[in-house]
Amino acid sequence: MAERASKASGKSSTKDDTPLGPTGRPYHGFATPPALATHGPARIIALCNQKGGVGKTTTTINLAASLANYGRKVLAVDFDPQGALSAGLGIHPHDMPTIYDLLLDTKRDPHEAIVHTSVEGLDVIPANIDLSAAEVHLVNEVARETILARVLRNITPEYDVVLIDCQPSLGLLTVNALTASHGVLIPLECEFFALRGVALLIETIDKVRDRLNPSITLDGVLATMYDPRTLHSREVLERVVEAFGDDVLETVIGRTVKFPDASVSGMPITEFAPEHAAAQAYLRLARELVSRGAVA
Repeated sequence: MAERASKASGKSSTKDDTPLGPTGRPYHGFATPPALATHGPARIIALCNQKGGVGKTTTTINLAASLANYGRKVLAVDFDPQGALSAGLGIHPHDMPTIYDLLLDTKRDPHEAIVHTSVEGLDVIPANIDLSAAEVHLVNEVARETILARVLRNITPEYDVVLIDCQPSLGLLTVNALTASHGVLIPLECEFFALRGVALLIETIDKVRDRLNPSITLDGVLATMYDPRTLHSREVLERVVEAFGDDVLETVIGRTVKFPDASVSGMPITEFAPEHAAAQAYLRLARELVSRGAVA
């Protein structure tokens, strides 16, 4: 009976009865991170995948809120012209400075564009459709790949982590995000076509490391929209683990309708439905990244 129940849940156990998570590794709860005595300088992490709809923005919002919940000072940078990160946190940046204004005038005080959210410890630099014109304006700039790094330089001492929500492309904006970052987190939908494009993204990261930012590291591959009831989800996750090994985070984000509900409300799921399994998964992700040293 126990064996049948274990198979039905999509998990099994090791010989010492330690349960296995969806990635096939022993499940760790990860300890609650200790409070920080001081804040900064921030470690910058780009959330990047050229395929749309894989959970980049959802992960940025909820990871940022989860880290703030553990006492970290977090800045989320909306770097997508669709402005979904801003909207998902209840910000409507129509008549306010945005990241676009800071890119066009790097001497401008970036504090002018920082918006405090309803989540204590979480700030945002918003974006709107104006950002879609940035690549055209920046293409003739000297050292155009480092402009975002110059913008963030003056505010990183005030935060513990900066999360950059990249647009679904590998264009100049994404290269700017990778050049400015210490690490990359790749949200990857548990679906075959999402898996196909990851090799191209890894190649882009390698090129940035070789030519622009030698210190950038892969902080992890995060499986999202996982549905343990489907063979397809389980097979894709298995292939991801085979391809990336320990770079695949143990935390897996399941598929749920609570995410769009929370977005409509302009709140992270950790505030909208704190007891929901999805909220607990993002809190666990925050703890895992702290335990891995990706976040202070």
